[in-house]
Amino acid sequence: MQRQDMLSLLERIKNGELSAEEATQLVERETYQDLGFAKLDHQRMRRLGFPEVVFAEGKAPGHLLDICRAHRQAQPKLLVTRLAADAQEIIAGELPGGHYNATARTLSYGLEQARAQGQVLVLCAGTSDLPVAEEALETARLMDCQVELIADLGVAGMHRLLDHQERIAAARVIVVVAGMEGALPSVVGGLSPVPLIAVPTSVGYGASFGGVAALLAMLNSCAPGVSVVNIDNGFGAGYCAALINNAPAGE
Repeated sequence: MQRQDMLSLLERIKNGELSAEEATQLVERETYQDLGFAKLDHQRMRRLGFPEVVFAEGKAPGHLLDICRAHRQAQPKLLVTRLAADAQEIIAGELPGGHYNATARTLSYGLEQARAQGQVLVLCAGTSDLPVAEEALETARLMDCQVELIADLGVAGMHRLLDHQERIAAARVIVVVAGMEGALPSVVGGLSPVPLIAVPTSVGYGASFGGVAALLAMLNSCAPGVSVVNIDNGFGAGYCAALINNAPAGE
């Protein structure tokens, strides 16, 4: 809590506008909100510029709803990732107004306040990679980025990628999502001078080892400027892309 906020809070207590209990709750919320089963970090927006993101997979529906409700009371923007359709229906019934992307399994609140700036380009090798690619897209979009997705550009048909060279050249940062042998980021990295974030997916046959083969290929890329996130981590790629895209020019 900033000094001016603290002075204002004390003044409200002095004037009888707030009880000691209400003031205590406000101060606790400024550190974290303890729900018993979860401690919500409401200061993250102030520290990092974007609020805490809710990873839905594995959470009980009741816990998930309580977490989302508390976050919505604290800030206008909220991103929920890996959210199954049935759980989304429960949340939407209590907290309407969100945007659910069934492919990405993301639920976004506050998109109407997002500013479309810069240019984040998301490319994916195959249609099977779309869930991860769209997770990256939805993350960057809520983080104030202008985002475009181009799908099915795998290296088995290079002419499909080359048809989009102008759009690749116009991007400020590129996210490339690929499974199988994970070759696409290296190819794109050889065509573009901007930062490239590679995302291996778990798509592939047995020897892909659930995305490990693609991960190792991307880590061993000979193309400069390629950074790699974890397997299927579209959220992490979209978040990093937004940080790069939103940084002032020249930084």
